[in-house]
Amino acid sequence: MKLIILTGMSGAGKTVAIKQMEDMGYYCVDNLPVSLLPQFAELLSRSGEHYQRVAIGIDIRSGDELPKLKDILEDWDRNGQAYEIVFLEASDNVILKRFKETRRSHPLNPGGRIEDGIRLERQRLSWLKQKSKYILDTSKLLTRELKEQLERIYSGEEDFRNLYVTILSFGFKYGIPEDADLVFDVRFLPNPYYVEELRPMTGLTKEVREYVMQGADGTLFLEKLFDLVDFLLPRYINEGKNQLVIAVGCTGGKHRSVTVAEALYGHIRENRGLGIRIEHRDIEKA
Repeated sequence: MKLIILTGMSGAGKTVAIKQMEDMGYYCVDNLPVSLLPQFAELLSRSGEHYQRVAIGIDIRSGDELPKLKDILEDWDRNGQAYEIVFLEASDNVILKRFKETRRSHPLNPGGRIEDGIRLERQRLSWLKQKSKYILDTSKLLTRELKEQLERIYSGEEDFRNLYVTILSFGFKYGIPEDADLVFDVRFLPNPYYVEELRPMTGLTKEVREYVMQGADGTLFLEKLFDLVDFLLPRYINEGKNQLVIAVGCTGGKHRSVTVAEALYGHIRENRGLGIRIEHRDIEKA
C-alpha cells in the first residue's frame, strides 16, 4: 500500500491537493483523527488491492492530537510501515491574503489576528515539515500548476526534486521584480524597438527572436547562461530551496528579455525533475 500524508500550512492548498490525489486514483480522507491513523492504515492494508493508494489529510485542525502524530510516525519507522509526507507551504503574505479573500478566521486564532495564527501554526508544524519528503511552495502557483506538480511527483518519475523555477521577463523601466533571486540584464543585445516593423511585435514571434539573436553575442550569452544555471540548480536543490525566480530584464520587457526568457525556459524544461513556469510581466505594456 502506498500511503501519502498531505499536510502543511492552512491556506497553502491542501484541499486542492487532496482533490487532485483523488482524481489520480487515490482513496482520500481529510482531517482524520490522528489517534485513528494506526488502525486506519492497518485496516486498509488488509483490504486487498482496492486500497493500494491512499492519501490522508492531516493538519493543524487536529488540535491537541497533532503531537501524537510524531509518535505514530516513529513507530511506523521502526516497524517498516512505508509512507510519504507532502508538505504544502506558502509565504506569510500569500497565506494572509488568501484568508482575507475568503473571509475566514485562522483555526488557531478564531476571531483574532490571522498573523498570530500563522506564526503559531509554523511553530507547531516545523517538525512535520522537516520530516516531509516533498515540500511544495504554492506562493506563486496557480491551481493547475499545483496539480501538475503532484502529477509529476506521483506519475512514476523517480528524479523529482523539491524546486519550482519561475522564469520572469521584465522591463527595467518598470522596476526590478522584488522577489527575483537571480537577475540578468540583456540590454546589450540588438533592440527590435528601433526597427519599425518589429516594434509592435514581442519576443514570442520568430521575427523578433531572430533579430535579437543575430550575431555571435546572443548565442554565446545563452551558452554561458545555460551553463551557469545548470551549475546553480542542483546546488539550490541541495540547499533545500523550494522556489527560485530567475528574472531576465531589458528596457521595456517586450522584446529581448522575452526572447531570452523563452530560451531559458525551454532549456530548463528539459530537466523533468523540476517544476517550471514562465511569466512575461511587462509584455503588454506600451
